[in-house]
Amino acid sequence: MTGLELIPLIVSSAATTVAAANALYLGTAALLYGGLAAGLGFVSKALTPKPSVPKPEDGTYNLKQSVPSLPIVLGRVKKAGDYVFLEEKNGTAFHVIVTAGHRIQGFVKHYLHDEEVGLVGGGVVSPSHFHLDNDTYVVIDKRVGLPAETAYATIVGSFPTIWSNNHRGDGLASIMMYCVTASSKDYLTVFPNQMPEHSSVMDGKLLFDPRDPDHDPDDEGTWTFSTNLALMRLWHLTSPYGGKLSLDDMYLPDWGNAANICDEIVTNRGGGTEPRYQGGMWFRANSDPVEVGKILDQAAELVVYERADGRIGVHAGEYVAPTTLFNRTNITSFGLNANVDPSTSVLAVRGRFTDPSDLYNTNDAAIYGNPYVGEDTERTTTVENVAVQSHNHMQRLQKLAYLRRNAPRVSITAHYDLDNDPSYDRFVRVQYGPKLSDAIVEITSKVTISLRDMTVTFSGIVASAEMYEFDASIEEGEPGSSIVVITPPGVPTPTGFNVVIQQEVVAGGSTAAYALAGWDHVSDSLTYEFEAEKTSASTGPQSTISTAPNDQVRSGYLADGTQYKFRLRAWAGGASSAWTAYETLTATADPTPPGVVVGAGAVGGSAQASFSWTAPNSANYAAVRIYINTSNTFAGSTLVATEYGPPNIADGRVVTGLTAGTKYGFIVAINASGVAATAQATGSFTVT
Repeated sequence: MTGLELIPLIVSSAATTVAAANALYLGTAALLYGGLAAGLGFVSKALTPKPSVPKPEDGTYNLKQSVPSLPIVLGRVKKAGDYVFLEEKNGTAFHVIVTAGHRIQGFVKHYLHDEEVGLVGGGVVSPSHFHLDNDTYVVIDKRVGLPAETAYATIVGSFPTIWSNNHRGDGLASIMMYCVTASSKDYLTVFPNQMPEHSSVMDGKLLFDPRDPDHDPDDEGTWTFSTNLALMRLWHLTSPYGGKLSLDDMYLPDWGNAANICDEIVTNRGGGTEPRYQGGMWFRANSDPVEVGKILDQAAELVVYERADGRIGVHAGEYVAPTTLFNRTNITSFGLNANVDPSTSVLAVRGRFTDPSDLYNTNDAAIYGNPYVGEDTERTTTVENVAVQSHNHMQRLQKLAYLRRNAPRVSITAHYDLDNDPSYDRFVRVQYGPKLSDAIVEITSKVTISLRDMTVTFSGIVASAEMYEFDASIEEGEPGSSIVVITPPGVPTPTGFNVVIQQEVVAGGSTAAYALAGWDHVSDSLTYEFEAEKTSASTGPQSTISTAPNDQVRSGYLADGTQYKFRLRAWAGGASSAWTAYETLTATADPTPPGVVVGAGAVGGSAQASFSWTAPNSANYAAVRIYINTSNTFAGSTLVATEYGPPNIADGRVVTGLTAGTKYGFIVAINASGVAATAQATGSFTVT
């Protein structure tokens, strides 16, 4: 009796058909402690085991192999895919990856190396390192797997000899991603983890719902997406990857009721609500169908059974008041195991589930019970289910596992007649005092009916009408902390960036200008790139690299009197930070103004004026600038001419194209860097 909890409830008749036997073979996870007492057909299957159902973590990388088995996605999951195309052209890598071997509802989020990315028109714009300097390096396109899909035009255009419009991928959900190679300087900044590894959160297969009159069993285009675990199990039993049955083989009223139970609303520990049995999982077409069935049955507390009419029914994960009674008038053999042996009972139940808040990784739930009660030896069991995606859901399964593991077990043989046929029951009532005065028994074994002896035999556990009740505020417990994914901060952007223009004497005694940049010290390991570019963009940017651990770097010589824009970024390990904002300054080789002009004067004429002056006796004198105003103030005057010449000579300039009226002139001496002396007024003059 100690292993009785490992036997599932499968009700069958002596006339079990081949098809129904197949259904029973696939419907083996009747309870979360379920397994199958199988015949020779199961043994032969076991001799050639199929691949196990993948763990959630198995879907974090893209598979590169020849002809992989098709992936099947139920509910919402996060997974990578299988490569069907990977080529490079002109420095751009093109990827086509199949994420599901069927039509899906759609893609919810895209990830590159577990970084959620934002798309604009298919181009990846966030995180920012994928969109450096507003350049698009990664583009993602997608197909949901319609019966008649459209080929990726980008692939057709780039590889017309090997990929044509006939490469549509009908019925295959896929993504196309191309990655543009960044420059060697920016490569590790754009792609810090090398070539991006794509994965996505997707809403998977469309499912038939017997409750929806708009669903046509023969037209999958009328079906809808769902996270209802009963509907997933119904699909699995009727799919080529599971039971290979048809919907006509299923007793749909049972399945509709099970779907309703899965949609019932429960309250979680935070006071929020969620459906009772919802989830998601993915597996491959060659995964063991028995294992897939067990996972779905366990997650939704389903019990799959065969009816007398040969159709497949299901007991939903709920308590149903028993209608069948067994007592001393019909019981011929009764056994009771109080189940107090420490080797068979447990003190606590652990749980492991798929946590959507942790990028759909497997996480531990809170322990239900206390593993150390009056003893030092831990006595626990673990409920682990990849289809469960809620902590509250897992805690409810843990409670049921705890109750069942510690419940007294019974075995009963009774006279058989139609009034006490438990073939359609999950719960029966037993009155067998003084051992069991009035008890509810959950059947946990195959019900055997002997027409020779007219007896019925089954085993079960003593249950309670309140076994499915769950007070989340008291019973759920607090989940363990998930691993916090810390996004690598990258190389820090420089702070305290400032630029000054300085001068130094060069060969021949002349002076030249350069820019000196400084910044706040962060680390001795960082080097910095200082970029200078003319605002006119007549030449490209020029960069200078600092030497660690210095916090200053100077540019090369700058063109005198020219405006430049400057910016800075840090480098470490081959990757760079973001650029700072630009600073704009004018390069000045000679900051000292020349002397002022002497004898500034002006004489008006017809649409012109003649200006005269004596240049200052200054070695750095280069030219004068001539300004005109309508009032005798330099502020607001207009530059009308620049006249170059040597120092200490009388000079002049005729300025034409002037409008008539009284004018005022100003003559300003400048040096070669354009640094001006004080303006000298010419007085008024009249232009006719």
